Amino acid sequence: VHLAESGGGLVQAGESLRLSCTARGRAFAAMGWFRQAPGGEREFVAAITDSGTNRFYAESVEGRFTVSRDHAENTMSLQMSSLKPEDTGVYYCAVGSLWPALRPSEYHDWGQGTQVTVSS
Repeated sequence: VHLAESGGGLVQAGESLRLSCTARGRAFAAMGWFRQAPGGEREFVAAITDSGTNRFYAESVEGRFTVSRDHAENTMSLQMSSLKPEDTGVYYCAVGSLWPALRPSEYHDWGQGTQVTVSS
């Protein structure tokens, strides 16, 4: 599956940003967002089933981020609100064949990532 992220940028704390991921290729069960801060490990942010029915969020973003799925556009989006400096990192979208899927090892295809920087 070919994945392409867009929508990253530089914002100030408290502002919002929307990321999108376009997926092309074979079918999958789950789509997820992960992020990686400089020197850090890739961490789970949010995931959604291909149908859009089920969602999971990391505790650190629960209530601030919303993941959604648009089949007509073949995209997954991440609406990020009340951003904090600790949300800074490269955000990756990925697809997997299992649900639930909260670990990087459970995803088999990845995008190139998009940078999100939140200044204080």
